[in-house]
Amino acid sequence: MTTILSIQSAVAYGHAGNSAAVFPLQRLGVEVWPVLTVTFSNHTGYGAWRGPLVAADDVREVVLGIEDRQVLDQADALLTGYQGSADMGAVILEAAELVKRRNPNAIYCCDPVMGDVGRGFYCLPGIPEFMRDEVLPRADVITPNLFELEFLTGRQTHSVADVVASARGVIERGPSTVLVTSVTGEGEAPDVVRMVAVTDDGAWQVETPMIERTFTGSGDLTTAMFLAHLLESGSAQQALGATASIVYSVLRTTADLERKELALIQAQANVNNPEYVFTASRID
Repeated sequence: MTTILSIQSAVAYGHAGNSAAVFPLQRLGVEVWPVLTVTFSNHTGYGAWRGPLVAADDVREVVLGIEDRQVLDQADALLTGYQGSADMGAVILEAAELVKRRNPNAIYCCDPVMGDVGRGFYCLPGIPEFMRDEVLPRADVITPNLFELEFLTGRQTHSVADVVASARGVIERGPSTVLVTSVTGEGEAPDVVRMVAVTDDGAWQVETPMIERTFTGSGDLTTAMFLAHLLESGSAQQALGATASIVYSVLRTTADLERKELALIQAQANVNNPEYVFTASRID
């Protein structure tokens, strides 16, 4: 059985961070050990929320408590998303080192949540540089959006070919697999959403129809599904197609139901048997 240690935020109402990742992973048959970095009433996109940030030292204690059970050798991967502060980032890197010490075959998958096109950076000052200088060289799988990719590489992209070249630049820094979300390019159709996966073995693209609205938590779902399928198949191409199929099917259901939050419960059958199926094609 695949086992993932997931250090992320959590919300009581709605789906973001671990609240968007854990249940779909479990539906896939993955054992998940969730460690919470915040426990909020709702995601911050509402503009107001209640609940505590979990101190970095407390997160460390939870991870060490799992270590005390002598089970970390069972973890196939560490999954992380928004890190909040450099102190939390340092604890996460400690966890990655510990997991790999116990299981040398385990991988560290990081969604380097920092900002987005049109919004700029929305993380605390210092986090982008921490992601670039400290996290990137230690991650095995990294899943930036286009804005984050451009920051990590210091290169603007104007085409899908540019994205592939930039992703290869990331691989030179340490990761073996790069998944780039929200990919756009000059001359590309504007009514689709693209994701590109790049490894040393090649590059693949998948396109899904554009849904004209914003979905909080969709990035957390995307990274979790990609990691699970990558662990299962060992193929970035297969993981990319499976991820696009699951995520689009869930988002389509959410939009059709006119829900503000991801319809993970209503659309849960799509995690194992997506209503819409997409195949990733090789582009390089």
